Amino acid sequence: MKNSYSLVSLKRWSSKVKDLPAISNIKTIHVYDFDNTLFSSPLPNPQIWHPQSIGMLQSQEGLAHGGWWHDSSVLEATGQGVEKEEPRAWEGCWNEPVVQLVESSVQSKDVVTILLTGRGETNFADLINRICNSRKLDFDMVVLKPEVGPSGQSFESTMSFKQEFLRELAITYKSADEIRIYEDRPRHVKGFREYFERFNKSLLSHRADEPAPPRLPITAEVVHVCELKATLNPEMEVEVVQRAINRHNHAITTNGPGSSKTTNKHLKITDSFLYFGYMISQTDSSRLISLINAPPQQIDSGEVRLFASSILIAPYYPKQDLVTKVGGRGKKVTWQVTGVAKYEDRIWAARVAPVTETPIVTQDPVPLVVLAMRKGSRQVDASRITNWSQVSQDKAFMFESTVADKVMLKIEDDDQMDNGFANGRGRRNRGLRQTHGSEGTHKRKFGDDSGGRNAYARIGGSGTEREDGNWAPKDRVYLGGRNAQRNAKSKAEFNNRHNPNVVGARGGSHQGTTSNAGRGRGGGGAAGPNRGGGRSGGGGHVAGRGPAGYRSLDDYGTGNFDGANESVSGGGANGEVVMNY
Repeated sequence: MKNSYSLVSLKRWSSKVKDLPAISNIKTIHVYDFDNTLFSSPLPNPQIWHPQSIGMLQSQEGLAHGGWWHDSSVLEATGQGVEKEEPRAWEGCWNEPVVQLVESSVQSKDVVTILLTGRGETNFADLINRICNSRKLDFDMVVLKPEVGPSGQSFESTMSFKQEFLRELAITYKSADEIRIYEDRPRHVKGFREYFERFNKSLLSHRADEPAPPRLPITAEVVHVCELKATLNPEMEVEVVQRAINRHNHAITTNGPGSSKTTNKHLKITDSFLYFGYMISQTDSSRLISLINAPPQQIDSGEVRLFASSILIAPYYPKQDLVTKVGGRGKKVTWQVTGVAKYEDRIWAARVAPVTETPIVTQDPVPLVVLAMRKGSRQVDASRITNWSQVSQDKAFMFESTVADKVMLKIEDDDQMDNGFANGRGRRNRGLRQTHGSEGTHKRKFGDDSGGRNAYARIGGSGTEREDGNWAPKDRVYLGGRNAQRNAKSKAEFNNRHNPNVVGARGGSHQGTTSNAGRGRGGGGAAGPNRGGGRSGGGGHVAGRGPAGYRSLDDYGTGNFDGANESVSGGGANGEVVMNY
């Protein structure tokens, strides 16, 4: 255990050059997480990537230079990239209620304000400081995870690193009587609460003949922040991942840096066909989801997953006569909602009909959109619905769909490249772009930085493949502008719309619990001039732990709200898209 604590020692944790406030002046410590607490960091897009590929992308061992959370090029690509975003302070990428809390913390003379993130110090210190400086968020310390701690510590996880730092922080600022931590991940919220319970007990459990503890117990409040959900521009995301794979392959070929840290050999991106259907836009998907009468807590808990993504034509790769019959890929068809139904309290669907006399083909006898399903249900069971309820005029809205393939990208072993290098022919195979397999498997390989980007036209069912079978120009892909990375109604926004007790939700308040009973704060907004936000927010509600169904990135399956795509499982152990670093 460390025996001496000082500002000089504490400052060694920080990547920011700034003098720390005097120990005697500080009464409260505020610690803010970065990713999806303060800043809307992009997640792998489950509308693009196969679930297995999402898991591999997020693993630190998946690629030679680290995965999604370890490669700075992903964060650099947020919005329109660093060069364009830095001058405008990454507008639209912040959790504004948390930004206001940081600003209040910084202005308070008796508060020390810390940014604490599990991002690696080597790759991210400069970028994260630039992001914060662009918004003029003057933290006292910006602390990232070092490869080796200031005292030679090694960290097996982000949580062990953060707990080690928080211990030194709390003991150094021994005159502070409260520490408040803002965090979006439920597992980390739980971990911090449990840690400070143990920490305070250790300060009270010393024997009389032992030296006095380094400080008195501290009131620890962990504020559970409503998580943000963002993705990169789809074209940019494919290009960023392709570049990362190219760097990985080069490291494997040359036995370069990082090659010994990964479990994968040469890799390639292929596209994999899922189904053929009438694809629905994100905006119309959100409107259709409003027809669901499922209890909000079932959606918040992930028990019921949201769909509203398409009208199925065929669950297999279509032959040309079927494509011709429905008017070809890219054909626009307008539908109107004519009824809604719930099947056995586990499938919610909307009955639809074409507005014009357009030839249509659907897998189900009655054209329908599956709106939501309880976990374990099968989408095919929606065809058993016979009892439809009429909808009121205001809910009988019309929406447009596009005939398209639903295709997802997969990252797979490049056996051809591995065999080529083994036979001394690797240089000739490198960078090939080929078509693999039969019409049914329908795989393509992207062999250069722009290959995946140019072929993105069919990923996510954009419906832009030409009738002659060639790929449509990339400029025909709808991207939605610089804010396309954010869904019109993200999973987080939808799932927390009835929850006033989370930062970032309507009502403006946030939730937290203290490890020492009897210490609470009221009031709205920033909760007084000397605190960076209390337990009550803009709405003035008294915050508790929030509803039982409150969830964050560690708990959601990717299918809870995927806009214009079907619900899919993500890359975690339970099929989640998680922040894995």
